[in-house]
This record gives sequence, structure tokens and C-alpha cells, in this order.
Amino acid sequence: MINKRLLIKNLLAHNDENSFYDKKRKVDISHQEGKAKFLKHICALSNSNPKNNAYIVIGVEDEDNDIIGVDFFDDSKIQNLINAYLTHPPIVQYENIPFPHLPDDKVVGLVTIRPIDKITSLRKNIWKYYGGSVFFRDGSMSMPKVFDIEIKDLNSKIVSAIENHAQNNIELTLDGVFDFMNKRQDFNPQYNVFKEYFVLCWSGHKKHVKNEIFYSRVDIELINEQVRLFYSALDEVAIFYDENSFKIVEYVRLGLQQSYKYYKLEEKIIHFNDSANYSIEANLIFDPPQFDKKVLHHIYNTNNAILEKLEKGITLADHERLDLENLAASYLICYLNGFEDALPKLDYAKTYIKKYDSELYKSYKETIRILRKVKYN
Repeated sequence: MINKRLLIKNLLAHNDENSFYDKKRKVDISHQEGKAKFLKHICALSNSNPKNNAYIVIGVEDEDNDIIGVDFFDDSKIQNLINAYLTHPPIVQYENIPFPHLPDDKVVGLVTIRPIDKITSLRKNIWKYYGGSVFFRDGSMSMPKVFDIEIKDLNSKIVSAIENHAQNNIELTLDGVFDFMNKRQDFNPQYNVFKEYFVLCWSGHKKHVKNEIFYSRVDIELINEQVRLFYSALDEVAIFYDENSFKIVEYVRLGLQQSYKYYKLEEKIIHFNDSANYSIEANLIFDPPQFDKKVLHHIYNTNNAILEKLEKGITLADHERLDLENLAASYLICYLNGFEDALPKLDYAKTYIKKYDSELYKSYKETIRILRKVKYN
């Protein structure tokens, strides 16, 4: 089993990007341009590596390889994007890799592109790229090319060597458990061994509601691979496990006018197998709350007025500051209730919320995370 943190270090040791790996400061697939560029790199790396895995490391400065991290990205449906836009789509996996020096809410993103030994191309137009385009890696660049020759296998040996040097061992596993237990000691850290092989650590602020136990500020990591499987600073989570699986049920707090409820969002089950491998099953179980349309029209217009004041730099009244705290979540509720224009408004609010208050921006990002899951499903 590959220790992904060690793998990233080995990839970065090559310094410059090349035909089997790329590095990015960040990736944004919430807009057409970001999606297009991401798909271009997936296409190019897949075509340039017909026999071996290829990688994209996200959260690294390009010039000096400084690991700065990115937000946790738990989009288990990213394969849907690949399948929708690429012909002969490779299997692509996005993983969140924690590093000890990064803040709790930051990780390094690792994209693994599995080999398929077929030519991958764009299925349809996106941004400025045309359907049918074929990309290859030319050094550190993903370039469009006319394909008329056999794909050459240039990287199998070197990638195999890098992956072999990143194999996990008992020392790395134990160090990972101790690091997790020490770092999360304020949040009831625990660990469990599955199938005498997999070590899973998790922590969270425990809360009893009637006869049930819920957790907030949840962090769950598969230590063998140094992969963070789940992280949320705000939402409530219920955890269940037996000797074969570990299940997370995520709840989100939504409501209007100081009346809130918790709604089930997603169920994620990690299945551990006897053959020393595991799989993750993610199911959206969200039933969007429905509200009175007149009330929503009032809230939607109020949000728009607040956003206009932020844009013009006008000081908000006390009651408007309270409304601003729920602006992102209420825009989301409006969208889930048929207000299509609420979506571009929510996107437009990002810059102003980020500038206004850092804690409020964390809440905004949680709202976007919910939206992303709902949209992909």
C-alpha cells in the first residue's frame, strides 16, 4: 500500500513538472475555465502515460515546491465530470493528504490518473477547447497535438520506482497514529484496526442528543495511506462501524429566520476487504427542505440588498450583519426551492464575504461544499 504523503514528497523531489506529473497551486472546477483546464491536464497526462499512473499534486507553489495546502475537497463524483467530457475517460481519483505543518483545514490534493492505453480526447466543446481535441504532455506543458503515431511508453520504470519508494511500513503507520492522536487530543481521538491491516483514526467533538451520539469538527484519516477521508469544521456527523466497514452519516444545519433543523446530506461507507484493499461508497441522501415562496422572495431580495451594499462599501446595519451570517445558506435554500438566479448570486458573493470576515468565509465554503454535492447528483 502506498503512503500518499511520501509519494507526494517523492514526486516533488523531481522539482520540475514533467510528462507523468503536474503540480498546481490550486484547481477550481466551479467555473468553465477551471473545468476546461483541469480536463485538459487529465487528458494530456492520460495520453502521455499509457502504461503507468500519472499524478497532479495540488497545493504546492510552482517555483520552490513550498507546500501551502488547499481546502479539503470531498467530491466523490469527480469521475462524473471526467466521463461527461472525455472520450475513453481514465479512472481518476482525488485524495486529500494531510501534512503535519498545515492548518487543520488544509491538505494537499493528490489526483491519480490510472492508465488505460487508449487515446483520450475531449468529447465536446468546453471554454476555448473544441470537442475532439487531443492533448499530450510536452515537458511540463499540456499541449494539443494531432495524433497519428503509436503512443510510446516512456515513464513506466521511473514511476514504478517512485511508487516503490513510497510503500508504507509499520514505522510510518505507527508514526501516523501517534501524530493523529497528539494533534487531535482535544477532540476525543480514537483508532481502530480493520482486517488486521487497515488503521483508521478519527476524532470529533462528541454530543449526546437523546439516545444518539453525534460529532462535530470531525477528522477521519486512513493512516496506512495518509489519506484524510473526511473533514468538516461545522457539520454534525454520526459514526457507525463494525469489523468490516466504517460508516459516516453527515448532517447539515439549514433553516430560515432563526428556525433551524438538521438534515441528512450524505452517507459514506468505507468497506474493508480481506484482500488488503478497500472501497468507498458515497450516497447522497439529502431531501431539500421546502419553504413558503413568499418568505423566500423576501429573504432573496434582502440578500440582494445586502450584497449590493457590500459591493458599494456601505456600512451594514446591525440586523443586516445578522442576515449576512446566513446569506450563503439562505441563497442555497432559495436555489433548492427553485430560485435559479440564487446560484450566480451565491458565486458573486464569494469575494465580498471573504473580504468581510474570515470566519464567515469558512461558513460560506461549507455551503459551497453542500451545493457541489447536490449539483453533481
